[in-house]
Amino acid sequence: MSRVGKKPIEVPAGVTVTIENSTVTVKGPKGELTRTFNSDIAISVEENVINVTRPSDAKEHRALHGTTRALLANMVEGVSKGFERGLELIGVGYRAQKQGTKLVLNVGYSHPVEIEPEAGIEIEVPSATKVVVKGTNKERVGALAANIRDVRPPEPYKGKGIRYEGEFVRRKEGKTGK
Repeated sequence: MSRVGKKPIEVPAGVTVTIENSTVTVKGPKGELTRTFNSDIAISVEENVINVTRPSDAKEHRALHGTTRALLANMVEGVSKGFERGLELIGVGYRAQKQGTKLVLNVGYSHPVEIEPEAGIEIEVPSATKVVVKGTNKERVGALAANIRDVRPPEPYKGKGIRYEGEFVRRKEGKTGK
């Protein structure tokens, strides 16, 4: 059995889970998430605990078991606590600012780069060199943070660029170094 798939998911107070066929809707204080799962995997809710079971030990069912449980756990955590991803801008003159809902990045290009977040995701700029992406859907928060990082990924020689909070960038010696 999948060790991840066997673990039950605790549903915190204030969160409701409804299951219709293979579509699961999770409502909580931060919002609402809906996702359709594979109909072979059985999802049941009893006394504020969600259990995920698979019908057989077939390779496809084993693969879906842990994945389904992890996605459900992320949905429950997202509507109760939310997710956030921090980014740091490192480089002389690199800065971020917020204009309305848009994020405007000045990262060494001849023009500022504007990024518009999708519905349900918000961007905060606590300082000129820090950006925080927040939302209920872990997948969408991570994707937007990755898109922001892709504007100017960190380079290995000077370490300049946009990196995740706490990300280590391995530095290289220049061509004159011996």
